[in-house]
Amino acid sequence: MISKLILRSTLSLLAFLVINSVHAEQGVTDTEIKIGMSTPLTGPVGAYGKEMRDAINNHFNLVNADGGIYGRKLKLVTLDDGYETERTVENTKKLIHDEKVFGLVGYYGSSPTTAAMQVFSAAKIPLVGSVSGAGSLRDPVNPYMFNVRASYKDETRAIVDLLVTMGLKRIGVFYQNDGFGKSGLDGVTEALKKYNLAPEVVGSVERNSMEVGPAIAKMAQTRPQAVIMVTLYKTTAEFVRKMKKAELNPVYMSLSPISADLLEAELGEDARGIGISQVMPYPWNSILPVNKEIKRAAELNNKLFKASYYGSEGYLNAKILVYALKKAGKNLTVEKFVGALNEMHNVDMGGFFVNYSPANHNSSNFIELTVIGLKGQILR
Repeated sequence: MISKLILRSTLSLLAFLVINSVHAEQGVTDTEIKIGMSTPLTGPVGAYGKEMRDAINNHFNLVNADGGIYGRKLKLVTLDDGYETERTVENTKKLIHDEKVFGLVGYYGSSPTTAAMQVFSAAKIPLVGSVSGAGSLRDPVNPYMFNVRASYKDETRAIVDLLVTMGLKRIGVFYQNDGFGKSGLDGVTEALKKYNLAPEVVGSVERNSMEVGPAIAKMAQTRPQAVIMVTLYKTTAEFVRKMKKAELNPVYMSLSPISADLLEAELGEDARGIGISQVMPYPWNSILPVNKEIKRAAELNNKLFKASYYGSEGYLNAKILVYALKKAGKNLTVEKFVGALNEMHNVDMGGFFVNYSPANHNSSNFIELTVIGLKGQILR
């Protein structure tokens, strides 16, 4: 009798261990869900990563203050990659294998995220949101890569349509020589074909470099009517300053990763009139529900509130991730989380609509064209 009781107890214990091992998911405990982020916190674009990290933390803290996700508190583990591809890949490995995160959020850059995608997709760890509109993250659909912003094709098409409508047909391109810049250049080239046009002149610069002289020399030879800049704010500021010194004054247009407020802070009065395509709702619209929430979350965390496109993007990345975590249910698994994301059809995030399916991981094609005004305001 005793031996039978021992046997039953042993079998019950084994069954308990097996059941619970099946449901034990990496990065998930009874009290916590751990999320990883690799982003530039230092270097020429460190300000971008800090804005996004802070906005994500603000939303996580808002959720945690309300009890978390079924009693589990969200924890963000952030590693600095300096906008370098190799460091992003190494950070992704550390986050997955050392930190044991459940998922990833808010990466930065086309080349870094594309390289990291090989790591996190092999490990079956999902990423929600990257500051990149590159086709390499969209086609073919990766089951673990969920894009939040519109593509560079969407942005460049809107810019080219505007310029041609204005009667400007001699359009140059100044691009960053990496996945981001090349994707933007391809988008401009494709958009111009619709009008039987091609780029008038093309100049490039290496990532994290200020060596814009060779590109300006090319612009001086052809003097384009407009230049579409597929670069980030410090390089763009250097380019515009030196173009003006060379007495070259085309219409300037740029893509959303540039960050309008940082560009204006860098260029001052010289930023006036630069057009920028945006992929997030206008952050200064005080009526928009998500903007009200972003402000409330900042105030809850005793942060001085400053509206910005990067802050909005980081916050929306976090909000989408949290929505899917809740929909996945109490017994959280990656499979349920990915399934919840794939079922987000026209979901309103407070003025920004999200659409995913197993065949489409491009949440949005929202584009709005803006311009830097007389006193540095971002006008639309």
